Amino acid sequence: MTTSDTDDRIRRRDDEEADIYDEDGNVRGDFLALVGAAIADRDTLFLRQNVARLHESEIGDLLESIQPDQRLALVRLLGEDFDMTALTEVDEAIRREIVDQMPNEQIAAAIGDLDSDDAVYILEDLDKEDREEILAQLPFTERVRLRRALDYPESSAGRRMQTEFVAVPPFWTVGQTIDYMRDEENLPYSFSQIFVIDPTFKLLGAVDLDQILRTKRQTKIEQIMRETNHPIPAEMDQEEAAQLFEQYDLLSAAVVDENDRLVGVLTIDDVVDVIHEEADEDIKRLGGVGDEELSDNVISTARSRFLWLLINLATAMLSASVIGLFDASIEKMIALAVLMPIVASMGGNAGTQTMTVTVRALATRDLDIYNAGRIIRREAGVGILNGVIFATIMGAIAGSWFHDYQLGGVIAAAMIINLMAAALAGILLPLLLDKMGADPAIASSVFVTTVTDCTGFFAFLGIATWWFGI
Repeated sequence: MTTSDTDDRIRRRDDEEADIYDEDGNVRGDFLALVGAAIADRDTLFLRQNVARLHESEIGDLLESIQPDQRLALVRLLGEDFDMTALTEVDEAIRREIVDQMPNEQIAAAIGDLDSDDAVYILEDLDKEDREEILAQLPFTERVRLRRALDYPESSAGRRMQTEFVAVPPFWTVGQTIDYMRDEENLPYSFSQIFVIDPTFKLLGAVDLDQILRTKRQTKIEQIMRETNHPIPAEMDQEEAAQLFEQYDLLSAAVVDENDRLVGVLTIDDVVDVIHEEADEDIKRLGGVGDEELSDNVISTARSRFLWLLINLATAMLSASVIGLFDASIEKMIALAVLMPIVASMGGNAGTQTMTVTVRALATRDLDIYNAGRIIRREAGVGILNGVIFATIMGAIAGSWFHDYQLGGVIAAAMIINLMAAALAGILLPLLLDKMGADPAIASSVFVTTVTDCTGFFAFLGIATWWFGI
């Protein structure tokens, strides 16, 4: 690589738009090509000028877009200029892949510059031995804070919180507080609230920064503080904490331990990540793919999907056994074999629609014991109405198709029964699973499909056998 090569790359980069994304929101191909060439040539000057300056989320997207063998090379070439916060923006598999190859000394040095919540996000993926070695290299106060956060359950508010916050005693004046914020070097990078605590760190209240700016210097903090808006227990599940933010329009909230002592603060940027993660997790579980990521390899992806495919095979055999009960009827009337998948398919789709709405309502706490009866009645009504409409349509089609309007009446009756069953299964099964403590997002899909398949086949073939006497 020559100096002219580097100058040419930088000139080409300067001639292009500063935005690294194309109109579809993907990292631009020409930028990826420039970065790939710079990595191959070990062109650290280009990488520091054009990659290190990017926002951590942009670096994260870049890491996910380049080839796997280029990721670690990019991190190594950037060295101290690599922003470790970018690792919080990538898939877990990519983060593990990069961190596992980095020396613990480099990780410890980089973590010292991160916010505590980002540091915990990276440390929690490491093996216990490596984590302890990294923590041992950090200053005492920072080590204690991170260990305390890591001691809280995974996916709890304590894991998500920042341990950097501003707290003052109630007897301080506004002037003292302002002078403290001006003189203290170790304040959080950004904050919107000042918390008020007693000598034991018990949370007493909070003051917004705008209130500080509007109040005279001699006024005591205790005169303008207010009760903290919905302090969040550190053990609370992160999804419940996110719901509090949504319900009360919070920008930040104090996190307290079991003794109501202030241990951290949860901010809206972390909560947005939580909402995204939980929604992503629910969608994947509805599809039976667990927590897999696009960056996972073939073996791990196949393993994550195997269990629910195996369960689905078992339930499919159950549906097949229902068909087997009427094999004689199907042999005598081939039209039954042609039409029976339509009944099951319509029921499966209707059940999935109801199930999706129900699971999401359970996740957001919009569906509870107080309105469950009304929602069940609504879904039953929807099932009957759709059943009648599609029974009429399908009955007419089947009658014209096979020139037998008695057969059209049979499939119409089966359609009404199955769509009604689908609506009830789609809401009752998730409610039952939730009541039993199981995650309805994981298990509902397989069971709802089984109910609609078995009911559809049994209703259609059973009514046909009885009506035609076959």
